[in-house]
Amino acid sequence: MQNTMRFSELHCREVINLCDGARMGEVSDLLFDPVCGQITALVVPAQSGIAGLFSKNDCVIPWGCIETLGEDYILVRYRPK
Repeated sequence: MQNTMRFSELHCREVINLCDGARMGEVSDLLFDPVCGQITALVVPAQSGIAGLFSKNDCVIPWGCIETLGEDYILVRYRPK
């Protein structure tokens, strides 16, 4: 099973957006299609408001936006809508 990866290997990996160089946070969850079982997106908790004190939203990054799955980081090209 060489071309497989566990969720625990992705969990807490730093996500960096190549569009602006920003650190988006760490992977907290995955979304998957229950029909075919494929992963469709990474979930990164994104904080809004001043220093994230007022509300917390999840940033859902489509799997197709992933450029590199490094050992310690995940590089994405993501432009929020």
